[in-house]
Amino acid sequence: MGYVLAYGALALAGVGLLYQLFALGALGRFFAAPPAPHAPAQAVTILKPLHGAEPRLAENLAGFTHQDYPGAVQIVLGTNAADDGAALVARALIAAHDNIAYYPGPRAPAANGKVGSLIAMMPLAAHEVLVLSDSDMVVAPDYLARINDALAQPGVGAVSCLYVGRGDAGLWSRVGAMMIAGQTLPNMVVGLATGMAQPCMGSTIALRRETLDAMGGFEALADVLADDHAIGAGVAAQGLRVDIPPMILVHAGAESSFRALWRQHLRWAVTVRDLAGAGHYGSIVTHGLPLGVLAAVLAPGIGGALLLAIILARLALAAKVHKYAPIALPLWLIPIADLISFCVFCASLFATAIDWRGASLTMTSKGRIRGHPATDHAARTKRDR
Repeated sequence: MGYVLAYGALALAGVGLLYQLFALGALGRFFAAPPAPHAPAQAVTILKPLHGAEPRLAENLAGFTHQDYPGAVQIVLGTNAADDGAALVARALIAAHDNIAYYPGPRAPAANGKVGSLIAMMPLAAHEVLVLSDSDMVVAPDYLARINDALAQPGVGAVSCLYVGRGDAGLWSRVGAMMIAGQTLPNMVVGLATGMAQPCMGSTIALRRETLDAMGGFEALADVLADDHAIGAGVAAQGLRVDIPPMILVHAGAESSFRALWRQHLRWAVTVRDLAGAGHYGSIVTHGLPLGVLAAVLAPGIGGALLLAIILARLALAAKVHKYAPIALPLWLIPIADLISFCVFCASLFATAIDWRGASLTMTSKGRIRGHPATDHAARTKRDR
């Protein structure tokens, strides 16, 4: 039995090493691709659902107001309630800019709170091109121009963007940032390179209003956990594709505790599990470092050599990500991030309930969710005090 475990661990670690090397090559090829040709600037509405006083929120939102973009730009901000922690920031931006509209709440009834906000905000949207972006994203001045160019390509129905974490709330948020840079981003690039995935991410989803209407609008996503993936699927159902330009945005990150970090990444992992099905179990090979440690323990000779090779590959992969990303994180975070990522993966195989911004959600079927209104109201009240 011991030999079986040892050989199994060696096999998994070997495949894990090959995966890291493949991801390394895929990253280089992805960012070597030329950007889309310039296209006439279209009028754009940016939809920004807000929730709470996130760290550096005003600074993060300011990036969307300072764009090198010749077309008309409207920004619609929305909060859950007029006394939401983000309301002061929203009102300050409105006072400083004449192209910002604000919906103070309440959000529309929906198990997915972000979708509920988007439904309520849509009547304020003035333009045909919509850019959805999570509240904690940070962008460069050429963001809208590159999104516009990508959306103008033939056959493109939506544009989304890769991202890395920054970690604004201390150690645990920086660990979460490394989990994104070291695991999430490379996995997305591998999915694109192999054709196994067509990511559509909350970092950015740019699409035309007619494309959204054809899939039933935001109302069709009210009880869908992975609303971003569902939009991508709706785009594909119309015979269009989601384009991912070779650029990286920044996810600010506000996980101030291990508990917050765990809940955030478990929610993401459970979402992937429900979308990928059996493929999620196969993604164990993406966790090279824990597999290498297991191989080194069970088969010290060959396993130790594999572990060393995996460590070198992980360092090279992190360096490659940092080469293209707007920020770099300390490499000593890699083993901590990799261990937590592996534990989250294991927990995601069994989880049936998740937490989303203080709201308890139960998984039902095919990526749909059911909220618990009483519990959710209490959580929001406690958080907003």
